[in-house]
Amino acid sequence: MQIQSFETHPDVWRHWRLAIDGPIARLAMDVQEEEDAPYLLKLNSYDVFVDIELADAINRLRFEHPEVRAVVVTSAKDRIFCAGANIPMLASSPHAFKVNFCKLTNETRLGIEDASATSGQRYLCAVNGTASGGGYELAIACDEIILVDDRSSAVSLPEVPLLGVLPGTGGLTRVVDKRKVRRDLADCFSSMAEGVRGKRAVEWGLVDASVKLSQFGEAVSARAAALADASPRPTEGPAVAWKPLKIQVDDDGSRHYPFLDLAVNRGARHATITVKVPGQAGPADVAGLRALGVDWWPLAVFRALDDALLHLRFNELEVGAISLRTQGDAAVVLAYDAVLEAQAQEHLVFETRHFIRRVLKRLDVTAKTLFALIDEGSCFAGTLLELALAADRSFMLDDPDEAVAVTVGALNGGAYPMGNGLTRLQTRFLGQPARVGEIMEQAGEALPTQAADALGLVTFAPDDIDWEDEVRVAVEERASMSPDALTGMEANLRFAGPETLETKIFGRLSAWQNWIFQRPNAVGPQGALKAFGQPTPARFAWERT
Repeated sequence: MQIQSFETHPDVWRHWRLAIDGPIARLAMDVQEEEDAPYLLKLNSYDVFVDIELADAINRLRFEHPEVRAVVVTSAKDRIFCAGANIPMLASSPHAFKVNFCKLTNETRLGIEDASATSGQRYLCAVNGTASGGGYELAIACDEIILVDDRSSAVSLPEVPLLGVLPGTGGLTRVVDKRKVRRDLADCFSSMAEGVRGKRAVEWGLVDASVKLSQFGEAVSARAAALADASPRPTEGPAVAWKPLKIQVDDDGSRHYPFLDLAVNRGARHATITVKVPGQAGPADVAGLRALGVDWWPLAVFRALDDALLHLRFNELEVGAISLRTQGDAAVVLAYDAVLEAQAQEHLVFETRHFIRRVLKRLDVTAKTLFALIDEGSCFAGTLLELALAADRSFMLDDPDEAVAVTVGALNGGAYPMGNGLTRLQTRFLGQPARVGEIMEQAGEALPTQAADALGLVTFAPDDIDWEDEVRVAVEERASMSPDALTGMEANLRFAGPETLETKIFGRLSAWQNWIFQRPNAVGPQGALKAFGQPTPARFAWERT
């Protein structure tokens, strides 16, 4: 399925309603049944476009509404909260789309949790009807859950008994790791298609409260107000309008943003992302920053990178490798980093830092090989050095006639942790932790090729004679290997160190889901996804492998 745009706006949302009342926002799911679509989104079931709107809402609440301290997620429909992912969509979609859809919804759920953890916007899920599968996964991404007690509304993860697949957006992991539900109870819950209601749902830890229908609205309002009162949400600075991206698309599929170019070579199954830095740093004063808003370079360029990564993920499936390049003056990058540090409590800067961190995490979980190419004119410094540190391999030109250098900045020391909770430097030097301190002591110094190579900041340092051949061979070699094996290999190697809820979701759960979505028991002619809603039951092969 080709997705024309990952951008949207509340004026054109079809599936969500947003209302702001002082410090409390109400985000209501109201999925429309589109008759001309290939599938009907009944019972607030959702597809990729419902999730794109939700992701847009999360970003807008953070940037456009600094006054909002609590968000109530609920349903605009009676007696149904959300039936989860649309089953006909999953049954009819190709394998790659299913996996990418699950990954996107994972990232959106993590965006909710990040909004609470770093921006102080607490999320309360008001489950005013049945929440099944992805619907319950949306609920457990929130800080707290209130379930209506109307003798019929339940929460459930019915994927295993009904569909032969797994809860695709981290449900199993969040039940035991986040909500800390007892393992045996989680086993029962995840095997019960009908789900759990009322008092038992509270006792098992699946929800935080169950309230009679007559008292439900009052209880939700009271709890939302309490969460808002206790929120540590920073409030310095006015709203930042989340304006549309400016994108020019060429006939060959290349995309151009004000500060980023994406070139696609489909024949070589290779793409190049080039990040461009302005000739001089923008304003450092609060008034100047507020005037620029989303056009401020650090935010503008990472919004472009985010859009380019999503485009490659969904629309350029055969592109297997991405070369990351930068163009500009490292001193300008470090000047922007200085503002990201000095004005960290200004609303725009605060949210920009966290947005950059989330985009870098999306880069980390991109199922494509990442090469960083550091040559003349590059400016892998500070925040942009994170791109090279995220790469699977980096090549740095060793040419005495060219000034090629990388520069570590203060923000490389902890501003952008990975999903494992470590910085990319800490992950890189997991076996040499003292090396991180040595490198950070040289923050602000331009490190030429041989120095960067000696410190272990780059993988290879070819000279000007071998440069083109070494890069070409690396790209061609990658194109000759199994994409499935490479995806598994890269996902295993990128997240060294401690396992967290996030790495479990993207490493363990996504790997299992990727496998299960290809098995006949799920997607075969008589598999559970194909048989769902049909008069004949699924037929399984019973081997346990």
